[in-house]
Amino acid sequence: MSFAVCVFCGSKSGSDPRWSVLARAFGAALARRGWTLVYGGGRVGLMGTLADGALDAGGAVVGVIPHTLMKRELAHGGLSRLEVVTDMAVRKTRMIELSDAFVALPGGLGTLDELFEVLTLAQIGEHDKPVALLNAAGYWDPLLVACTAMVDAGFVHRRDVDALGVADGTDAVLDWLQARGAQRPTAPA
Repeated sequence: MSFAVCVFCGSKSGSDPRWSVLARAFGAALARRGWTLVYGGGRVGLMGTLADGALDAGGAVVGVIPHTLMKRELAHGGLSRLEVVTDMAVRKTRMIELSDAFVALPGGLGTLDELFEVLTLAQIGEHDKPVALLNAAGYWDPLLVACTAMVDAGFVHRRDVDALGVADGTDAVLDWLQARGAQRPTAPA
């Protein structure tokens, strides 16, 4: 598998149409670089739009979806590969295993859960894979303020927050990943 980027994003499209435009463009940009998209396997919301963007641009897309969502017919039917797992915890573990880097696009509670899982694992030394936020239109600004408050309160080391890449555009995020060795795949196929 080529360099694999796991993208966390909303299973809903959100109230602003620019998020769907962003997700489609991000998927296409991954494909143009020859990188594999790893994501939650859904066909709805930003997740589905992201996958469609990568697929339409000729990219490889690996989805990982829990059995419960598969039963609700929420899986994307046109992926390069779809893995069905037992539950959400196994889904996160498998996406982490398959990926060389992580990016969060706009999303909700699930996106935050996935983002903080990889940040926490990096914090305790379980991986050294780059993690970034696509902060388009300042979407993640409130989260960044909260992270700074945690540092100021002494609960988080500044280095752990500073390790998070933050950029407001697709190319800037992907260039940041590339600067951190994005050409050398390390994830198992």
